[in-house]
Amino acid sequence: MILARAILFALLLGWAVPALAEVAVPPLSGRVVDQTGTLSAGDIASLTQTLKDLQTRKGSQVAVLIVPTTGEETIEQFGIRVAEAWKIGRKKIDDGALLVIAKNDRHLRIEVGYGLEGALTDATARRIIDEVITPKFKAGDFAGGVSAGVNRMIGVIDGEKLPAAEPEHWQAPELFDLANPAVLIGIVVLSGFLRTILGRLIGSLATGGLVGAFAWMAIGSIATAIVVGGIAFVAAMIFGALNWGSPGAGRRGGYSGGWSSGGWSSGSSSSDSGSFSGGGGSFGGGGASGSW
Repeated sequence: MILARAILFALLLGWAVPALAEVAVPPLSGRVVDQTGTLSAGDIASLTQTLKDLQTRKGSQVAVLIVPTTGEETIEQFGIRVAEAWKIGRKKIDDGALLVIAKNDRHLRIEVGYGLEGALTDATARRIIDEVITPKFKAGDFAGGVSAGVNRMIGVIDGEKLPAAEPEHWQAPELFDLANPAVLIGIVVLSGFLRTILGRLIGSLATGGLVGAFAWMAIGSIATAIVVGGIAFVAAMIFGALNWGSPGAGRRGGYSGGWSSGGWSSGSSSSDSGSFSGGGGSFGGGGASGSW
């Protein structure tokens, strides 16, 4: 019995000690997380803007993490733990990449999401490490090495064909969804007001023109604005035939128009307002490691 307990204790100890020895994954507080103070505030700001521009232009997410050490883990083990925790890249597109540097260990790794493995291959990642990053690290230029490596990664990612970056949440795809009840009510009320002043035909044309103009300003596409404006014109004509939205309609049993106090909501913005989060991307261990 004593021997069995001793064996069980040894097994539990063998499992617990490595777990306790793991270096905690830092919180994702920005596109560049430096726990060593290696990069200056200006270096971090410049890198952050570069990575933000990539996401705006391409949709892909790249992050940089500098830690003193990975502890008992290899850089590969630590890198995949960080990638799985941070979930850099868009969900189901998996277009994220992570540059992890363990400064005191003199190890680094480029972790690549599934969606970028066709362009940022293991061989390409290894070349970026060996030919671009580590020569500068060996010369003591850490900021230059990180910047050059990130720029080379971005250059490779730009060559990968990926779905376009999603528009900001406030933009037209939701705002001008004509199946949205709030948008329909707004068109009804606007058309009723304009028809009362200008007559049914001119008022409907004016409704279509105004809705199309708003769509153009928000979307930036003339073709889409024309389609949206045309649908608004037809809707205004139909509602006009039913006498919906006109000032006297409520007394005739129809819809009584009026502006909703709710209005349009701008929603949450995905622009950089001081916070950054991963998009749900997945990683499978693709990438490369190196040392200097």
